[in-house]
Amino acid sequence: MAVDQLSDIVQRCQTIQDDLYTPEDYDLFQCAARKCIEEGDSVHVLSIIVDEKNKHIVRCMGWNLVGPLVLVLLKNEENSVSPSRAIFSHLLEICSPKELLVSLLEQVEAAEPDVIRDTVMFLLQPLQKVLLNFGRKKATFLGMTLSTLLNQIARLPQEDTAGLGQCCSGLLCFVKPFVEEAKDTRNSGVAHDEELRTEMLKFCMMSLRDPLLGLQFTDPDQQDKSFLCEFATEILAILSGIGESLPELLCHELLKKHEVPGFLEEEVRYPKESLANLAYLLFVHHIAMETFPVVLSPVFILQCNMEHIELLLSRTEESHLQRGLDLYEKSLVRVEDNSLSVELLEIKTFISVPQNLVKVMTLCPVHRLRSKGLAVFQLSINKFNTEGKYKFLRCMLKTSHHSGVEGVIIKNIKNQVDLSLRPGNKNVWFQGIHFLPLLRLVLSLPQGPETDLLQNLDRIMESLNLLRYLLIRDKESDNETGVWLELQAFNDSFMTPLRLDLNMSKAHYQAELSNAGVKKKNANRGCDSESVCTVSVGNENLPNLTPEVQIQALHSALFTFELIESVLVRIEEIIEAKP
Repeated sequence: MAVDQLSDIVQRCQTIQDDLYTPEDYDLFQCAARKCIEEGDSVHVLSIIVDEKNKHIVRCMGWNLVGPLVLVLLKNEENSVSPSRAIFSHLLEICSPKELLVSLLEQVEAAEPDVIRDTVMFLLQPLQKVLLNFGRKKATFLGMTLSTLLNQIARLPQEDTAGLGQCCSGLLCFVKPFVEEAKDTRNSGVAHDEELRTEMLKFCMMSLRDPLLGLQFTDPDQQDKSFLCEFATEILAILSGIGESLPELLCHELLKKHEVPGFLEEEVRYPKESLANLAYLLFVHHIAMETFPVVLSPVFILQCNMEHIELLLSRTEESHLQRGLDLYEKSLVRVEDNSLSVELLEIKTFISVPQNLVKVMTLCPVHRLRSKGLAVFQLSINKFNTEGKYKFLRCMLKTSHHSGVEGVIIKNIKNQVDLSLRPGNKNVWFQGIHFLPLLRLVLSLPQGPETDLLQNLDRIMESLNLLRYLLIRDKESDNETGVWLELQAFNDSFMTPLRLDLNMSKAHYQAELSNAGVKKKNANRGCDSESVCTVSVGNENLPNLTPEVQIQALHSALFTFELIESVLVRIEEIIEAKP
């Protein structure tokens, strides 16, 4: 029996001097004790473990029993819980901290997804006790432990808010004594103390990235008391407590004030994703905002945040995009309209962030994020001064390569021209020699007479509306915008190719409509081979269409061409009616 085997191996080991146990002794002791625990004979194991005569044996070999003990305690078996817990507690007192830590972390790493929460919550206190036994040399072991715990917590499903909340709260209790020690010794200049502070910094940065970056917070305008906000608040409090200035962390890329001692590289010490989420928590949820100086201007804060916004909007995960949009919006709202200087456009992020925003507006599968992207894009335009708007709109018109976005940009150009033509608002950017190059850029067809009118509808309609507005609003006798001087050039480069494109497109679609009518008649006569048609877009075949659906699509296209032509005809009438 396992009980007899355990007694025999213990008696034999008692005769061995200087703890010179062989690998076979370790294996026999572990196997026999494990079997006793698994079979419910923990009482016998406890009597051996606490016997003073076996103290050296247990100190050397006892850590091997951590695994089976944890499994039994997690199962909460009625006949073995009390003695098993006593064994576990005794091992924590007398075994080597290093070996105990390895055994405990093995149990954390081995936990299956359905028991991660229970395993982590059960082992937090034992792990804390073992780490405290290391004294002032605990930093490396603490870092290893925190990394393991966070990796396991990250495996919990996002919908398990109860499990995540318990683990995050438990983790904060776990680190409390280490945080207090790091606070008390942060200016000691002792290497061990600096290592502890570094590990606490790494823990905060890891927590800002996961779980805090991957989970969705509730509406930032509501007072959210969820575990996420509580956890985030405590993490930011720890950062402040160990001597990290939140304003300097936020403006990290801009200020570059950190000198990094020791082995940690800058990017490892201050990961960009973590800093981006820090900015989100500060300015969107206002967590720890009381630590931020009021004297910093909204423009400076926007400039600091642009690096973080760029990183968030360059990703594809919904949580990252949502944070990027929220942070960009909150940073812009605090800035006065028409106040951003054109010089800011020389900073790379003031161009790359709107370009990433265009990708969100056009490529993101989530409608809510696309809509918010458009609203934030418009907000960003509103914040620039007149020269800034001019150069920003010109740049975005050249780089967006999307008809819908180009339509929004051209509509903004029209609004700026309208403003400049009002009394007292005259400016050099949306009138005269500066405006004409921008107008030439607007009044052009991407592929000349072969431009796909349906695909480029938004751009074409807004371009025509702008030209019609200019011809009506800016009389030839005034010619403040210069449009009348360039009219012949615009006719040659834009209106004539557009008219040719319209004629060819209408002829093509009318022919297709006639063919579709024939196919429909054949289908009604029972000719199955003629009952469907294939349409390709961009060399990609779409599902087969019935003649009825094809006819409906062709009529819709022809109606669109008529809409374009009606505006073009009105422009031609205005030109012909001039004196």
